[in-house]
Amino acid sequence: MIDPTLVDWSRAQFALTAIYHFLFVPLTLGLSFIVAIMETLYVTTGDTKWKEATLFWMKLFGINFAIGLATGIIMEFEFGTNWANYSWFVGDIFGAPLAIEGIMAFFLESTFFAVMFFGWNRVSKKFHLLSTWLVAIGSNLSALWILVANGWMQHPVGMQFNPETARSEMVNFWEVIFNPNAYNKFLHTISAGYITSAIFVVAISAWFLLKNEKMKDFAKRSILVAASFGLITSTYNILTGDNSAYTVAQNQPVKLAAMEGLYQGKKGAEIVAFGILNPDKKLGDNQEDFLFQISIPKALSILGYHKLDAYVAGMNDLVYGNKEHGIESAASKIEKGKKAVAALKSFEEAKKQGDIQKASSALAQFRQYEKYMGYGFLDMPEEIVPPVQLTFYSFHTMVGLGIWFFVLMIVMLYKAMTGTLTKTRTWLKLAFYSLPLGFLANELGWIVAEVGRQPWAVQDLLPVKMATTHISTASVMITFWLFAILFTFLLIAEVKIMATQIRLKGGENV
Repeated sequence: MIDPTLVDWSRAQFALTAIYHFLFVPLTLGLSFIVAIMETLYVTTGDTKWKEATLFWMKLFGINFAIGLATGIIMEFEFGTNWANYSWFVGDIFGAPLAIEGIMAFFLESTFFAVMFFGWNRVSKKFHLLSTWLVAIGSNLSALWILVANGWMQHPVGMQFNPETARSEMVNFWEVIFNPNAYNKFLHTISAGYITSAIFVVAISAWFLLKNEKMKDFAKRSILVAASFGLITSTYNILTGDNSAYTVAQNQPVKLAAMEGLYQGKKGAEIVAFGILNPDKKLGDNQEDFLFQISIPKALSILGYHKLDAYVAGMNDLVYGNKEHGIESAASKIEKGKKAVAALKSFEEAKKQGDIQKASSALAQFRQYEKYMGYGFLDMPEEIVPPVQLTFYSFHTMVGLGIWFFVLMIVMLYKAMTGTLTKTRTWLKLAFYSLPLGFLANELGWIVAEVGRQPWAVQDLLPVKMATTHISTASVMITFWLFAILFTFLLIAEVKIMATQIRLKGGENV
């Protein structure tokens, strides 16, 4: 018997760890490249003011890297402590990308991290520059392998379920690596991290300018690099967002419907540019989906299927089925899934009894319904729908912030290039107050990706409630609060240390 309280606390603990960890990761991904670009300008021009900028932002990168590392290590241990069934089910596939991340990417960034920080005046300029770039590349390679693993959970490919061991086993490594969900997720996530880092640099530089114009040269150089980097990556982020939405439409249509609050499917479906969901709306009823909305006609059909009049399935279609458009109901899938689960159990019992004929028959039936196996653990068709309000508002707030970042980068780059950064204080204040928004946008993106795929740990194969470790709920509750205290302490420590360094940089000027 599955304890729903245990599942909820296990889910909450992992979410807590991931949310805190994801505060540090985006800054590491992007700031490493911004530092490498600044050092490249120093080495190629010989201008020591670029070295000054490199050293300052490198120091903030180092603080973030060191403290963020702790949360990442804890998260990997949680797979074993809280998600043992999940780890058993996917270990053969999930383990490979994580092992490569540890062996290749993590070692790369860790090795050259030491040269980057302690190698000034001990190694040549060019070797030091190479080390800085390798740290940046290593950090991003770490993200690649983690997101390959996550992409597989969203769209499991290149695998075969082995009934003998009840595990998923990898049969095609390249299919796992080049899974469209994986590389689209990687490109979209890292570009979002780059934007967050660009905003971080622009915001702090804006603060320097607001406090004292004596910091003008340093701030202008920093804004010039960061805003250029941010504008390029904002543009790229929009393109990768389009690709991500397309793959979601193909492989996770319920998530797409929840992202758009689409209950009833339609041809030429619109995108909601702004809307307030009807809080009383339920699956299958006749109430309006929204209290208020402003929509862009046909945009969702174009985004999801690259066709003006493509039919986009709504949540009602996917739960209750739609014969006209060939959409199978969740109830039908659950029925087939239960046959798969029963056949698997019968296969195991027949093997124990040595009944080869019965085992062979059970295996054949299992293979017939294998792709519905995960549905066999669900109790109700409505379970396939994720929390709609959280997914919808997270997605639309994230998109709105992405548009704001694009505008902000254009304006700040223009002002830096024309020497008008200090002409008005309004844009400097807007840039400074945007500092937390970059982190917020990343967290919201994570919520869309992970909450939007509920109830699945592995899409269509393994529900979250079947993935937990069978331990006491009290143990998970205690560790949840311990981690909450620890992570909050680490976050406060990082903010305080960074704030001290920023004030010191201002020195007598601030």
